[in-house]
Amino acid sequence: MSRRAIHLAAHFPGVNNTTVWADPRSRSQIAFPSFEHLARTAERGLFDFFFLAEGLRLREHKGRVHDLDVVGRPESLTVLGALAGVTEHLGLAATVNATFNEPFELARRLATLDHLSGGRAAWNVVTSSDAFTGENFRRGGFLDRADRYTRAAEFVEVARKLWDSWTPDGLARPFAHRGAHFDIAGEFTVPRPPQGHPVVIQAGDSEEGREYAASAADVVFTRHGTLEAGRAFYADVKRRLAKYGREPGELKIMPGVTVVLGDTAAEAQEKASEIRRQQVSPQNAILALEQIWGMDLSAYDPDGPLPEIDPVPDSGITRGRTRRGDTVQTAEKWRALAKEKGLSIRQTVIEASARQSFIGTPQAVATELDEFVQRDAADGFILVPHLTPGGLDEFVDRVVPLLQELGAFRTEYRGATLRSHLGLPDPAGKGRTP
Repeated sequence: MSRRAIHLAAHFPGVNNTTVWADPRSRSQIAFPSFEHLARTAERGLFDFFFLAEGLRLREHKGRVHDLDVVGRPESLTVLGALAGVTEHLGLAATVNATFNEPFELARRLATLDHLSGGRAAWNVVTSSDAFTGENFRRGGFLDRADRYTRAAEFVEVARKLWDSWTPDGLARPFAHRGAHFDIAGEFTVPRPPQGHPVVIQAGDSEEGREYAASAADVVFTRHGTLEAGRAFYADVKRRLAKYGREPGELKIMPGVTVVLGDTAAEAQEKASEIRRQQVSPQNAILALEQIWGMDLSAYDPDGPLPEIDPVPDSGITRGRTRRGDTVQTAEKWRALAKEKGLSIRQTVIEASARQSFIGTPQAVATELDEFVQRDAADGFILVPHLTPGGLDEFVDRVVPLLQELGAFRTEYRGATLRSHLGLPDPAGKGRTP
């Protein structure tokens, strides 16, 4: 039986709490050389695509702009348009919100990127019901949470209708769409993209997110870190495809992961621990605690015990940042963890929010990545490095060659488009792209 191929993508670290900004190797998150370095490294490693996140409003905590946001958040499609000129094969994926954009304009921009790059564009579809973010836009966050996916689904449907309104031989045809969220008609201004449709990526672990992914996405960006959780998610989403007339290979499941390498297992574990200590500084530990407890806890000692007072649910102390799950339940789990292991506030945050997925020697990491794919826990991985922009270098130099030796990863690009890298079908003919 042939070995299943691993798909790899690179996530630009940008603004998040996993990036180690204090490291002397850390560079700008908005200067073009940072984007170029990571993209060129990913292409040197023969990755499928380069992935940019999006931030539509600067986050606030206790009424002040969040420290990590003060240098700004560049617009993804503009950056990727520039990267198209310094890369040849790498896919270029932009996160763009379906709540605060319009189908005609966004479909035009994505089609343009696909033409500029020779068929390498991708769109990570995200949604928002956050009125705080919506204050930056005309609608002001009017959408109920339940309407986010219905608008997103119709948005993608309309975008594909626009891309299909041009024939492959270059003839423009009128389009018209009337639905619950959009009522538009006219003629699209950009010829059919080289890929037919740019690749559609979706991130969502909820029931509605899984169903939407099965119905409309090409790639799922998920967060399941263990083999068992990955296998369960993989089986659940893949089984949903049949009802939409799709084959399992038409949707790629790619969890976001981190990698820490060492010459020995012990060295890798020590490096991972040091990275976590850098990611969760004393100040960041208190900030994380305040987000859960919903109140000012600046008087607490990061090296002291957790507060005995109960959290204040939905206090609004942090705005523009999604806090997953019930904060009261989270606080209870943190207290139980701290009591069981005798942890301080900072130690609890480090342990409770650990994000590192693969830690070990290059050989051990390559073997484990391959196992995830061969055992149907993933089709590949989106690597999230902790350094901007050089955090991918060691992986490309030390792990990629081992994956190639296993026969689990390409030794050259064989196609011209992102769809061909991913082995996705031509949207027009349902056949594999060349």
